Amino acid sequence: MNIRHLLFCFLLSLTVPAWTQETEIDPERLLQQVLTDELGVTFSSNNTVVLLSTGQDKFDAMFNAIRQAKHYVHLEYFNFRNDSIGLALFDLLGQKAAEGVEVRAMFDSFGNSSNDSPLMNKHLKAIRATGVQVEEFDPIKFPWINHAYHRDHRKIVVIDGVVAYTGGMNVADYYIHGRPEYGEWRDMHMELTGNVVAEYERLFARMWWEQTGEILLNEIYAVPVGSANGTSLVSPVSSFSLLPDTTFTAGQKIVGVVERGPGLHSKDMREAYVCAIDAAEHHIQIVNPYPTNVKSVRRALRRALKRGVKMEIMVSAKSDVPITPDVVALEMRKLAKRGAEVYYNQTGFHHSKVMMVDGRFCTVGSTNLDARSFCFDYEVNSFIFDPSTTRQLQDIFERDKQNCTTFTADDYRRQYNFGHRFIGHFFSLFRGFF
Repeated sequence: MNIRHLLFCFLLSLTVPAWTQETEIDPERLLQQVLTDELGVTFSSNNTVVLLSTGQDKFDAMFNAIRQAKHYVHLEYFNFRNDSIGLALFDLLGQKAAEGVEVRAMFDSFGNSSNDSPLMNKHLKAIRATGVQVEEFDPIKFPWINHAYHRDHRKIVVIDGVVAYTGGMNVADYYIHGRPEYGEWRDMHMELTGNVVAEYERLFARMWWEQTGEILLNEIYAVPVGSANGTSLVSPVSSFSLLPDTTFTAGQKIVGVVERGPGLHSKDMREAYVCAIDAAEHHIQIVNPYPTNVKSVRRALRRALKRGVKMEIMVSAKSDVPITPDVVALEMRKLAKRGAEVYYNQTGFHHSKVMMVDGRFCTVGSTNLDARSFCFDYEVNSFIFDPSTTRQLQDIFERDKQNCTTFTADDYRRQYNFGHRFIGHFFSLFRGFF
């Protein structure tokens, strides 16, 4: 983080009452300037955002859009599970390939091998036989495991340059049916249209080139303006039947895409979060499954609490990663001790990754608040400067609070025995590695 960036973040952290000056600093506009000037984020203002808060919503919407594809479907996921929804997806993609639609799908090597229902070579062979181009990103081959730590954790689907799907969900039927050991599996996804779609296509194209060497610069992959009256070399938005954005800001939402990748934009995600937190004047709400944090984000959260910002953090009472809950509990104790309101969601595994600030802007994406996402993995988040979308996320947060238990600093010792407290303290020393 350079001197200019530090100065921007310092200005963002200032809370100056309106009556003390004729022209008050607009933290929202200043944050957009930070993200543009320092991180190279491109903002567009003609977007729609439809939140997809359940797996059924996500897959229904995405399958519907894929059926309408005329030119191409591009998919990039941490993993595609070999289960009912995965089989249905690849069956549909095979049908579109038979119609002449170009279909490219990429999954992370570790993400595939580490899940309990991976795509095997026989499955990949069958998929490719249907005309679908499917690639394994950065395969891990013994003994050369030096790439094992930098995983592609993004979730991106772009269809005809018209619509994108992104957020926290992979392709797995437990997003619909849950899992016996957790109950329901919660996450947040989005359907996006407008110029922001071009940013997601750009990210996919670069990752595809890195893995295959194929350059996707043909006019087929040009992205439409995003409005019904826009011109394009591919399908116009008006040719698709998609979910409606029912807010009054539909088609006018300001959205920018922040990415993270090793060696390229490696610090961008955590710097974006730090500046977003520093921009908060009144209220921060966070939902994240693994908020073990990194030093810069932890300090930003503490600064916000020190200047009187109300902070609400929702974590999941259940987790799919051993040890992490004990480290998270220790981190939540420290924040609660400084005034944060902590909620443990009891409905299942809450895997969403969202943050809302002052009811004015929000971020949704694949990024967990841990070192793996901030320092190692490929990640992507939309930063959405729109009170309507932010309000929708806040409403979901308030509903979810009804199924939560509160967690205070005093609860830590009562709820966690010596063994779990020891594990939390010990492994917090190594939280930069998981």
